[in-house]
Amino acid sequence: MLRTILASTAMIVFVVANAAAHESDKASNVKLVYDRKLPNVPGKSLKGVLVEYEPGGYSAAHTHPSSAFIYATVLEGAIKSQVNDGPVKVYFAGESFSEYPGDRHGVSENASSKERARLLAVFVVDTNEQELVLPYK
Repeated sequence: MLRTILASTAMIVFVVANAAAHESDKASNVKLVYDRKLPNVPGKSLKGVLVEYEPGGYSAAHTHPSSAFIYATVLEGAIKSQVNDGPVKVYFAGESFSEYPGDRHGVSENASSKERARLLAVFVVDTNEQELVLPYK
């Protein structure tokens, strides 16, 4: 009986922890949509990432590879963003911002609780980089 209770408790803890770990995955959808080596810059690639936020969606605080320069354009809706210790700003469709190598993206979220938002992040990054979004530690 005790064994059954412990096993059930362990399963519940695993399910809850797993759901919490992937909560931000449900709040945002990140998809690589472009990946090409730069022919005139050996070892560098241009990678495009489409980020879609449902209403109220967000991404956890994160960084990017140390080789990455990022130019992001809001395609739809409004994105609330904070890079490093700068101000929290809201960018609307058609507006852009940049992130430099080593920057920390502390806030990245849909500014609306009713409308979805999308942005395209274009990376100039070392070609061998596979993980473009790294958890902030």
